[in-house]
Amino acid sequence: MFKLIRLEWKKNNVWKYIRNAVIVVAFIIPLILGTARELEGDEVMASYGQSMMNLGIEIFMNMCFIVFTGVMLSSFIVSAYENKTMSLMFSYPIRRWKVMVSKMLAVWIFNFIAMAAGKLLVCAVVVLTREYTHIAAESIRFDQASLYLQILINSALMVSVSFLALPVGLAARSSKAAIVASVVIVCFTQGQIGEFTLSGNLDFYILLIALAAVSVFLSLWRIEMRDVG
Repeated sequence: MFKLIRLEWKKNNVWKYIRNAVIVVAFIIPLILGTARELEGDEVMASYGQSMMNLGIEIFMNMCFIVFTGVMLSSFIVSAYENKTMSLMFSYPIRRWKVMVSKMLAVWIFNFIAMAAGKLLVCAVVVLTREYTHIAAESIRFDQASLYLQILINSALMVSVSFLALPVGLAARSSKAAIVASVVIVCFTQGQIGEFTLSGNLDFYILLIALAAVSVFLSLWRIEMRDVG
């Protein structure tokens, strides 16, 4: 399976996505530093019992990489149906479900690593520059395992939720539909109306994970006999 994943990365030019992920993180760093004071004074964010700065980093990174995952899903999977090239891939002497799963895993693994590494990098920059920016970043402690556990769990959760965009793109046979769906997911999971937000709502995220699992299952259901066209 890992050989198929590596083939997907090579075929879709993974270095292009690595470059784009670096650009996204580089864009988020000044954004976080520029809004640090507002994050520190946000009472709604404080109600979650989490460092405002840490939560701000989570929200900004989640927003960007949910859309990033949607873009990769549209490129790796949806566009293959849209451009009628999936039938060629399914003609290989490999089970169809393996081809599809390798594409999904290629997207999931890449975005999980990119999001987790990006969050750690942004946290490190905030801590290293706090003397110059006068940001209170004492709550970001790299000597605490809870920081790494939180980043890993949240990254895995957000990338998994992003897969809700896949069935939308497949149903419409449209890459644009998958990307638009990922933007809608961002609005629901990270948006805030007044003091109301679903960000950090564990029950809501569990529901989304269950829906994402169902969407992946339906994408693979009877794929060996399904008409590709």
